Amino acid sequence: MERRQRVILFILALGTLMGALDSTIVILAFPTISAHLQSDLITTLWIILIYLLIVAITTTQLGRLGDIYGRSRMFNAGFAVFTVGSLFCGFSGTIEILIISRGIQAVGGSLMQANSGAIIADTFPPETRGAAYGYNSLGWTSGAMLGIVLGGIITTFVGWEYIFFINIPIGIVATVLGVLYIRDQERIDSKLDPVGMVLLAIGLICISYGAVHFVSVGNGLTSTALFAVGIAFIVIFGLWELRSPAPLLDLGVFRDRVLRYSVLAAFFLALGYISVVFLIIMYLQGIRGLDPLSASLLLTPGYLVGSLFSPFMGKLSDRYGARRIAAGGTVVIMLATLVYLSIGVDTPLWVILVASGISGLGTAMFFPANNAAVMANARPGSFGSVSGVLRTVQNVGILMSFVVAISVAAASIPRDVAFQVFIGTTNLVGGVSEAFITGIHSALMVSLVILVLALATSWFRGKGVREKGRAQAAQARNGR
Repeated sequence: MERRQRVILFILALGTLMGALDSTIVILAFPTISAHLQSDLITTLWIILIYLLIVAITTTQLGRLGDIYGRSRMFNAGFAVFTVGSLFCGFSGTIEILIISRGIQAVGGSLMQANSGAIIADTFPPETRGAAYGYNSLGWTSGAMLGIVLGGIITTFVGWEYIFFINIPIGIVATVLGVLYIRDQERIDSKLDPVGMVLLAIGLICISYGAVHFVSVGNGLTSTALFAVGIAFIVIFGLWELRSPAPLLDLGVFRDRVLRYSVLAAFFLALGYISVVFLIIMYLQGIRGLDPLSASLLLTPGYLVGSLFSPFMGKLSDRYGARRIAAGGTVVIMLATLVYLSIGVDTPLWVILVASGISGLGTAMFFPANNAAVMANARPGSFGSVSGVLRTVQNVGILMSFVVAISVAAASIPRDVAFQVFIGTTNLVGGVSEAFITGIHSALMVSLVILVLALATSWFRGKGVREKGRAQAAQARNGR
């Protein structure tokens, strides 16, 4: 790997690290932020939802902007916007300003997400992209782990504002390095789809708000209507995409079987896996009575294993192909979910440590291999759009997984208690604990079903261009 390639990969991984760090660090600071800004719990929840929504809605379009105006410009602009948003978050005096500032952060994070995968595809040849995606995945797992550890420490001993302030020096350095080292390989003529983006936004916002209303108030006309309107707009969005001259989700990229199945595998894994992690955090806080930091530390082995093995698994995918490695990773994640299914009110906490480590190995196998398969089978000149499509599908899966998790919690125990448990301010006792365990088991079974879909789409994708190339080379050698 050349020096310039190493520096670029370091910058991209740093951007991934920052986004991952803020996704976990905010959850741990939830109760403190709510109390300090004197906000009700429903409003405070939007500091997470606003970030997920904006990233899910805008990623593809911002990836397309990278195709048009230059991926390096968009990525570096994303770092700068994310840094400014972090500054505003730290100085927020009200929950409303914090939510708006998180929205600014999300725009920056979306710019980085949408263009990082395409920059890797531009910078690295196909035979080494798996390793590059592995190192980039290292940024995600390391950032999530740092967020878990630093969130509790900073919130407890320094102040919640500094969970955002720590992004500022990192962002400044990374922006300068990005301007100096990242260069555009090519630009292509592309168009945006504002109508599709609005339709998707309305659909996801209605579904998300309906879930929050269901958790806090219970099932009723408002939550039912919001869900119905959200689903209707998602259907309208799908119909529009079939006729749009420049669709938000370019269905043309799905003509390639390997790419199509790889993107679907990424969606199903995000939808199934994030729910598992979130439900286990609720179990540790609500049933076992652990504080947020102690509960999250039990999940640290997963992020640590993921950090250590992601680069190695990326190299294995370059050698043996994405299908075997990614599908194997899905099986490992399913095994971790089965271990989680064994938990009860008095389960030894080392079981959580074991399951966390297993799941970390699975994610280290899946994400580098799957991402490399997607970009290896993208048409030349479409790396930005394809990267945006992959990120959008993954982010929608993450958002919907989050919605499923809080809805299951609300359906398992009294809704007001579920919402308190969700942000870590109330512990469950007695029969309510048993009821919540039953709800968690039901949700984990749903996750297993979803992960089966991830496994099927991952395995039946077929051989990609890299596997076919290796097979042809082997035949040529044997024919000599």
